[in-house]
Amino acid sequence: MSSLHPTGVFSAALTPLTADLEPDLPVFVEHAQRLIAQGCDGIALLGTTGEANSFSTAERQSILAAAVEGGIEPSRLLPGTGVVAIPETVTLTRHALSLGVNTVIMLPPFYYKGVSEDGLFAAYAEVVERVGDDRLRVVLYHIPQMSAVPIPASVIERLRARFPGTFTGIKDSAGDLANMEMLVERFPGFAVLAGADPLLLPLMRKGGAGCITATSNLVAADLAFIFHNFADPLKSAEVEAAQARVVAKRNQASRFPQMASLKAMLAKETGHQGWTRLRPPLLSLTAEESAQLLAA
Repeated sequence: MSSLHPTGVFSAALTPLTADLEPDLPVFVEHAQRLIAQGCDGIALLGTTGEANSFSTAERQSILAAAVEGGIEPSRLLPGTGVVAIPETVTLTRHALSLGVNTVIMLPPFYYKGVSEDGLFAAYAEVVERVGDDRLRVVLYHIPQMSAVPIPASVIERLRARFPGTFTGIKDSAGDLANMEMLVERFPGFAVLAGADPLLLPLMRKGGAGCITATSNLVAADLAFIFHNFADPLKSAEVEAAQARVVAKRNQASRFPQMASLKAMLAKETGHQGWTRLRPPLLSLTAEESAQLLAA
């Protein structure tokens, strides 16, 4: 297990917004610290759940810098740096490295659909070569239902052969456990992380490395318990109980649009109503939706 990188429970952290719809940096840092205190091994900021693609390069940099300045260890941070344009991906990745954050999560360029495997390989290769830093560790981000650009095993194989030690893992958010199990078997030493909370437990039983998930914003302690105790037969009942709570919370958050739901639930949990804000085109839940969600 220890040879895998990264490994553990990472929260796909939500991004709080001010009344002007700007990133609320102090509230974000407080949230990240709370998640780590609840048992998260780290914070996967600026991902899908964090509304990363609604933020500019400068805003993304400010959020990551605030986390480091707020005392979150750089080794615990997994920022999303993959955007459509290669030069911007390079800028975001170099900025992370400049802060001591060596591991990033990288979407493929996602505007052009149906790109060839050669094109996908070339895009990732170009980024690594332009960054030109041996410290860099890349977690690939496979979320074809959003990006429409899947990352096939053949491309992973080529990238690992071309850049040994750089491409260390994948966040698989497609929800296909069989694909994750295939990756675990095909690539020994490659960290396969579940992108859906309920799949952490079955994936760990097959040799997975952990998870990077959205509902962890609310159930970090239960996910951490599952991660640390899944193989202990004396704790199987407690693990199953934690799993049931994770699944229930995930299902609750999936009734209405997920990011808006998670933010409404976090606003209730923290008492900070600012959490309910999203940047358009995403919208907050209506009062009626919120009431239904929170009554569930």
